Amino acid sequence: MWTEIARGGFVAQAFAAPGQRMIEIDRAPAPRKMDVRLYTYDGQMLLAAARLYQGQTTNFRTPGGGFAPVLAI
Repeated sequence: MWTEIARGGFVAQAFAAPGQRMIEIDRAPAPRKMDVRLYTYDGQMLLAAARLYQGQTTNFRTPGGGFAPVLAI
């Protein structure tokens, strides 16, 4: 697969550490990692989605985790 990727035609990103946000759980501040995904097609953005999580992978079992609103300003 790496040989095929090296030939080109792919969009890739170097490692980027996740952002972090503070949320409130049971009236106590709690840090959560955050990622934002922009879904595009033919050069146009279709959807923006953010996820909050804790640990190494995004999941929906993290207390206070899951989808989060994306506000365009």
